[in-house]
Amino acid sequence: MAWVYIMANRKFGAIYVGATTNLLRRVWQHKNDLLPGFTRQHQCRLLVYYEEQANMYWALQRERNIKHWVRDWKDALIERDNPEWDDLYFGIASG
Repeated sequence: MAWVYIMANRKFGAIYVGATTNLLRRVWQHKNDLLPGFTRQHQCRLLVYYEEQANMYWALQRERNIKHWVRDWKDALIERDNPEWDDLYFGIASG
């Protein structure tokens, strides 16, 4: 099992698309600025979207596809299930 996810710093702000096999750990790392790069620089600490994939191969393929989308499509993907851009991390961390 693998995951594609989107982190944001605020609604319609900077976003980061990533893939991982451990969603809770990776989002916790982003939230605590443990990973150098874009998410730390732009303070992307809100998990605003995630989807499960069968394996890492398909997660990486989906990540690459989403990264090549125009910004409006990415925003629409987030807003379809999370119109307020709420932080979804606490819902999955407690469940």
